[in-house]
Amino acid sequence: MAEENPTPENDEANAPEAVEAEAAAPVEPVVPLTPKERKVASRVKRGQRRPSTPEARTELRKAKAAARSRRRVQEREKAKANRPAEPVPDVAARERVAGSAKIRLGTVTSAKADKTITVRIDTARRHRKYEKIVRSSMKLHAHDEANDANEGDLVKVIEARPLSRTKRWRLVEVMERAK
Repeated sequence: MAEENPTPENDEANAPEAVEAEAAAPVEPVVPLTPKERKVASRVKRGQRRPSTPEARTELRKAKAAARSRRRVQEREKAKANRPAEPVPDVAARERVAGSAKIRLGTVTSAKADKTITVRIDTARRHRKYEKIVRSSMKLHAHDEANDANEGDLVKVIEARPLSRTKRWRLVEVMERAK
């Protein structure tokens, strides 16, 4: 039983010797540092100073740029991994074949001119960085051969050859009449 617990006896025996060894070591007085020495000491603590030559600064910038690039790639991969799988949209409906005319839906803001309507097309899309919905609109002039559309109507217009200085669109159909 005495062999099972030998450590406490050894600790008690070594404790006074450790105190004596500490007391025997000479105590150095603390000398206050001058402001200049404090500044140097803080620089040493902070690490390496900024490079002073243009070449060294360029190298440092390149290294930091490479580190940023690596980090962005990692963040993109992480975001891709966390993103849930989205349903695949109908490619034929979204993709426009090269050479085909654009088709837009808009609201008629003015139908005063003869055979011409002014159409406002509103768009809302999510900002790439801030992810806030950004709304914008554009006005265009469209050719209305039959003077069919009136103010407030929802119309479908298609891209056309230049018909006048400002008209580059043609009315396809009136989708919904104004009330």
